[in-house]
Amino acid sequence: MLKIAVLVSGGGTNLQALIDAQGRGEIPGGEIALVVASRPDAYALERAAKAGIERAVVRRKDFDDPAAFDHVLCETLRSHGIDLVVLAGFLSILGPEVLAEYERRIINVHPSLIPSFCGDGFYGLRVHEAALARGVKVTGATVHFVNEITDGGEIILQKAVDILPGDTPEALQKRVMTEAEWVLLPKAVALFCAGEL
Repeated sequence: MLKIAVLVSGGGTNLQALIDAQGRGEIPGGEIALVVASRPDAYALERAAKAGIERAVVRRKDFDDPAAFDHVLCETLRSHGIDLVVLAGFLSILGPEVLAEYERRIINVHPSLIPSFCGDGFYGLRVHEAALARGVKVTGATVHFVNEITDGGEIILQKAVDILPGDTPEALQKRVMTEAEWVLLPKAVALFCAGEL
């Protein structure tokens, strides 16, 4: 059974999708063993507590040096015997130590069809605002491996979502989450835990 850490910064809706999938037996090869938040007030920590999952907070602003933050995050993961790291709305950039230690063992969900609307500065509502401003007819979500390039790692799964007339960024965000992110992320984690990636 592989141990999974989910890294979060906010509400934890993707974390909840993983918890729910695990509860339904859809991730038979792994278990969520740790939730790490970049903020102590992240609601995702409440979700983890309700599910009986161990929690930790590692805040970037507590460290003068990015390498020190990276080291403490890496030590936190190591000390829990983590096999797979899942970024689920984690807004701190991972440094070289974590990337090296967990090479091809870190996955991220991004709310667009990479390579569109991705890279530095594209997160949260900004992605959906950009898609609507560009006038694209289809968007979606991507799960990919994480490397040193923001949203630049190998693509694992993608799912398209139609943009509808009158969509707001908030409405589009919600539809991309429910139709794509919450479907793809548990599926990608299950594939990894089954040794299929």
